[in-house]
Amino acid sequence: MWREPWLWMVLGLGLALAEMLLPGFYLLGFAVGAVATGALIWAGLLTSLPAMLCALAALSVLAWLALRRIAGVRRGQRKVWHRDINDN
Repeated sequence: MWREPWLWMVLGLGLALAEMLLPGFYLLGFAVGAVATGALIWAGLLTSLPAMLCALAALSVLAWLALRRIAGVRRGQRKVWHRDINDN
């Protein structure tokens, strides 16, 4: 069952859809990692479950680091509040 590439693609799509419900980039790295793992299985480069899980972990970390660099907090960036929610 885990050797099916479409299963990993659907898992990645599900994680990407769940990411839309969360306020941050928590699941997007896992989603990219799952889709990339599915692509590697489809290409025939991964055949065993331990290799698939290691690839998922490594690709998820790389995707998270890349997304953090692209869309993350910039150096020196701070949130400045100009008015309080309780101000009327």
